[in-house]
Amino acid sequence: MCWSATADLWAGLGIGAVGVACLAAVRRPGDVPLAALPLLLGVHQIVEAAVRRADGGAGTATLAWAVIALPLLPVWVSSGVLAAARPADRPRLYAPLTAGTVTAAFLAYRLAVRPVTAEVRGHTLGYAVDLPYAPLVLAGYLLATVGALLLARDRVLRLLGLVTGVGAAVCALLWSTEFLSTWCALAAVASLLLLVWIRRRPAVTPGPLSS
Repeated sequence: MCWSATADLWAGLGIGAVGVACLAAVRRPGDVPLAALPLLLGVHQIVEAAVRRADGGAGTATLAWAVIALPLLPVWVSSGVLAAARPADRPRLYAPLTAGTVTAAFLAYRLAVRPVTAEVRGHTLGYAVDLPYAPLVLAGYLLATVGALLLARDRVLRLLGLVTGVGAAVCALLWSTEFLSTWCALAAVASLLLLVWIRRRPAVTPGPLSS
């Protein structure tokens, strides 16, 4: 969503650096997927810089961007929240994980059989892919990403879910044709909260409720 390829590149490098800091602060193995999320989203922004430099189209950079944004993120976030949760809190997180897995499988199939294209629209990018049942797919996607965070026990993760959820609504209202690009960029910035989260996580302690 950034104003230029250069802005996307620098934003990606900055968010990626936060991801490296998150990974360096990990004290629980189960926290690694969520700690790595800013790094993934930083790479995503760098890929979008490549899409912009290619002036959109249906090239390799566009496909790579779509693979991260569509099938990868719902599985990554929902499984990451589940992995970081205490065993006692995990049953309620199976629904987002299931929704994310089903949604990701469908999106991966669509990307395999239909082209995805990007179009530069002023200072934003719009992505187009043929998606039947779009409202249902979007519901599954948001349940797996925003929903998983909102169902987490940790307050910082719930705050991240709230920020990304409100951001999704705002992006949908203001930039309907560029929703996916703008929301992914907002989610990348919001993932800075994960650095706060990982730094306040205690180390693993023995016991049946440790994760």
